[in-house]
Amino acid sequence: MSDIVAQTLPGEQIRITTDTATEPFWQAAKEERLVACQCADCGHFRMPPTPFCPECQSTEKNWPQLSGRATVYSYVVVHGFPGLPDITLVPIVVEFPDAGDARLVTNAVGVNPEDVQIGMELVVDFVDIADGWKLPVFRPASD
Repeated sequence: MSDIVAQTLPGEQIRITTDTATEPFWQAAKEERLVACQCADCGHFRMPPTPFCPECQSTEKNWPQLSGRATVYSYVVVHGFPGLPDITLVPIVVEFPDAGDARLVTNAVGVNPEDVQIGMELVVDFVDIADGWKLPVFRPASD
């Protein structure tokens, strides 16, 4: 077993853009809260946020706060990145127990990549990124 720990790219290198469909997600992340877009008409969760519900085409949205717990749905290990040959990234797709079948593409951090597995329990954390925003990432759950 190696002592490599998964990281995210340096925060100053991560830039986001927002629009009316995604702004509430990013504003909540800035406050270190994890929210999901939920249709106000049929209750369907969707991540990433979209202008229309894929189930009923409604434009009405709620933004319930999630528990911050997630499980690994899929992952890959990336050794090196252009300009950062020594970094190890673990991009993951997570699913949430409190957001239907919504999934989010994010990063696992603070874990040996060899320990990551499908179904692994995680908790959200937030890292500072460019322009004063915060990025939700996930660490192994401690309990």
